[in-house]
Amino acid sequence: MTRSRGPWATALRRLFRDRAAVAALAVFILVVTVCFLAPAYASWAGVDPFRSTLDAIIKVNGQDMPVMEQSTEGLGLGYTPIGPTWQLGNYFLGADNQGRDVMARLLYGGLNSLLIAGAATILTLTFATLIGLAAGFFGGIVDLVLSRILDILWAFPIYLLAISLSIVLIAQGIELGPITIQSGSLWLPIFIIGVVYIPYVARPVRGQVLALRESEFVLAAIGLGVPSHRILLRDILPNVSTTLIVFVPIMLALNMLTESALSFLSIGVQPPAASWGTIIQDGQTLLYTRPLVAMAPGIAIVITVLALNVLGDGLRDALDPRSKIRIGRG
Repeated sequence: MTRSRGPWATALRRLFRDRAAVAALAVFILVVTVCFLAPAYASWAGVDPFRSTLDAIIKVNGQDMPVMEQSTEGLGLGYTPIGPTWQLGNYFLGADNQGRDVMARLLYGGLNSLLIAGAATILTLTFATLIGLAAGFFGGIVDLVLSRILDILWAFPIYLLAISLSIVLIAQGIELGPITIQSGSLWLPIFIIGVVYIPYVARPVRGQVLALRESEFVLAAIGLGVPSHRILLRDILPNVSTTLIVFVPIMLALNMLTESALSFLSIGVQPPAASWGTIIQDGQTLLYTRPLVAMAPGIAIVITVLALNVLGDGLRDALDPRSKIRIGRG
């Protein structure tokens, strides 16, 4: 007699049968691993990615070369940063307009972008789940108040709301009783990005909870006098968890794009910290001489977001195989 597989084991087996999803997961894990090695790379290369080194001299193919080269265009005024040496640990991707190692800054920037996107995703999913569970299960005045708050946030375009909050809070930070977030802290973009996406997760969760609230097993538990918190934790939350899992890679991708946009506009990550968005901004003035300064973080964003989107599709198909059938029939 064969032992039946549990639903999670079955979903995991479906996921690993999806080659595109497995490849996307491998790419994302590789990106995360490489970015988390940023401090080790900077130490090995002997560079400080946050300090200007305009007068540094490095060896390339046995020859001494300045990091900032005398400009040969026009009147010959100013300096141009050294281009890619393609030597790991030795300005592999060249330098930016302040003589900083682009490769080291790319890794540190990716580390900050991933940390902000990950923390904002946790914040979004946590509050959206609490709001969705409360509104869908209790209904009445609770649902009315929470739904109207979500409607107010929903009425603003995502980037307009994020930019508005960033401009207001970037100068003064946030003070919520004993909690203080300074304007230069990474917690500020985490808070802003985490808040603006709450309605987009809370609404689907609320709708799913409303349907579960009328199901037979929940009505039976209510009839037996089971406390509300036990019904929410044992009966409803496990049935909503698959939706939340599918949201994780989607929200990571969206949060990363939002953070990069805010940082590019100088209202996200603040100096001396770096993110992929700030590095793209630094490379604007070098597009014609050293385009790789701006292109490298842009390519990194595209690869990471694409991997997360493919992984999200794979998770959806693994956790809800009926979605694939509905799409095929449509």
